[in-house]
Amino acid sequence: MSRLILIEDETVLREEIAGFLSESGFSVDAVGNLAEFDRTYLRGSHNLALIDLGLPDGEGIDLIARLRAQGERLGIIVISARIASESRVRGLVVGADHYLAKPLDLAELAAIVGALARRLGDENDCKFWTLNNARRSLTPPGGAPIELSEQAYVVLKAIANGQGQAVSRRKIVDALGGDYMLYDQRRLDTQLYQLRKCVSDAVGLDLPVRTARGQGYQFIGEIVLQP
Repeated sequence: MSRLILIEDETVLREEIAGFLSESGFSVDAVGNLAEFDRTYLRGSHNLALIDLGLPDGEGIDLIARLRAQGERLGIIVISARIASESRVRGLVVGADHYLAKPLDLAELAAIVGALARRLGDENDCKFWTLNNARRSLTPPGGAPIELSEQAYVVLKAIANGQGQAVSRRKIVDALGGDYMLYDQRRLDTQLYQLRKCVSDAVGLDLPVRTARGQGYQFIGEIVLQP
């Protein structure tokens, strides 16, 4: 899993970003100032950094310059309220890979973090899907969460609970609260089709659910279930 360090002095925003990226499949260490960054940052362990520029004990731009001077190869994304072109240019010249202006689009941020992780050769660490109960969302590898309908979520959770084994149609219908003997099987097939289409339209990926002939459905990728 990609390990990311976030430095942002606004507590609410820091927690919002850290929570969203965690649900997107990244391991996040969040700090509020440069001193905390220096105590938390682990060379060779953190491979991505999100850095705010205006910090209570210094400038994020100086931190970026220091990291690059030390030969750190981690991916760096600036998140800042400074939108002037001079600030953007300076951030990129000093060593940032991306510069995002606040207010942030969290879905865009997650997509950029995922793309940067892949560019850095981290594809093998971000292969799993995440199904989140609280948000009722599905997050693809290195991507942003996809909101699911209630029925789509229930169907996918039932299949994911099989932990790679085929889950019978009866179990899925039971999870939906239906009577298997009366349930229209074509309806279940339609629900799976719509779920696959939802994922494909959102992120261009095939949902790794296959039909196990005579058995039901099987999630053939790695999926993490979050409360």
